Amino acid sequence: MPGTISEKILARASARPRVTPGEVVEAKVDIALSHESARLAIRAFRELGVKKVWDRRKIVQLFDHRVPAECEETASVHQMIREFVREQKLENFYDLNEGVCHQVLPEMGHVRPGQLIVGTDSHTTTHGAFGAFATGIGATEMAAVWATGELWLKVPESIMIRTHGRLKKGVSAKDLAIYLAGMLGAEGADYKAVEYRGKAITQMSIGSRMTLCNMAMEMGAKAAIMEPDRKTFAFLKGRAKGRLLPVKADKGARYEFDILVDIDHLEPMVACPHSVANMVKATDVEGTEIQQAVLGSCTNGRLEDLEAAARVLKRKKVHRGVRLIVVPASREVYLDALRTGLGGARAGGRVESILEILVRAGALVENPGCGPCLGAHQGVLAPGESCISTTNRNFRGRMGSSEANIYLASPATVAASAL
Repeated sequence: MPGTISEKILARASARPRVTPGEVVEAKVDIALSHESARLAIRAFRELGVKKVWDRRKIVQLFDHRVPAECEETASVHQMIREFVREQKLENFYDLNEGVCHQVLPEMGHVRPGQLIVGTDSHTTTHGAFGAFATGIGATEMAAVWATGELWLKVPESIMIRTHGRLKKGVSAKDLAIYLAGMLGAEGADYKAVEYRGKAITQMSIGSRMTLCNMAMEMGAKAAIMEPDRKTFAFLKGRAKGRLLPVKADKGARYEFDILVDIDHLEPMVACPHSVANMVKATDVEGTEIQQAVLGSCTNGRLEDLEAAARVLKRKKVHRGVRLIVVPASREVYLDALRTGLGGARAGGRVESILEILVRAGALVENPGCGPCLGAHQGVLAPGESCISTTNRNFRGRMGSSEANIYLASPATVAASAL
């Protein structure tokens, strides 16, 4: 029976010739990812009475949500996890200075096509951009994975989203992601595997593909995935640890439904409070007063995102009533933005780097991490304030006060709004 990408990966992981949607399988995990949420998994792991994790090479642990520690409680959590890492001799531990887990994982070579990746973070779907089946799980489930290397999974139905046309200048993958969330709704892909195809997808950068797979979670998706291609292999070359075993859908594979999206006329989009599905054209909310703008996160904190904002902001100043917060997604991105010049942007006869342009414009650059997206210690909003952000969620209270408003948009739209 022909299979989708997701079905073929889960069949391989469960050592079956084929699987069907709705079937529950016992699948072997390739990579298990945790951040500060590991504190709950550690407690559950202890309760199981297991002494050693199943494979210390396949567990990736890092800190990204609250870095550096903003209070004694967080510092204690970090301490507890560090002790667990030492005790279990985990080989892949990244402390405070590497960045957001979903950016660090592929940068450090832990993501490969055809893998089954689980993480204690809902936006683990991001790694589907590399042709992996990647999904979020709970802390107690992670404890079971640490103990056995296996996980019960219900095989999801797959849906196809095909793109026709190409994104015009000034329109990005984030605009498409917001458009799709508005079109399908917050539960439109509930427990489905979203498979993206089309010329527009193949033309996208790896970073843009990661944005689309990341935001699929906001449609309720269990996973989001794309067929790997030469761009995938070029990114992974010199990074990936192990053989690349790409998986493609079979001809005649069954999809629950197939959506064709014409993107030729797509415009910059904005998700308005308090739902990602509350989608409008940016022109419909032009003139809305904001007090804060955020550029960064696992959705849009990559080099191409910082560059898009820098092109808007070069030789300009952020409005004096707006706080522009920039959070590179990783140390690698931070260093690249420090070194990469932007053509035509000069200071004293020399080419300015992307970060220099942003800082001169008035941006406050934070250390790599989740930062304002988490709403715990950086960029917290006061009652009545409004923020436009490149992050992935705008629920009430997401960035601080439940009386604040969060708008989601692309890096270019966020930068333009900050002016």
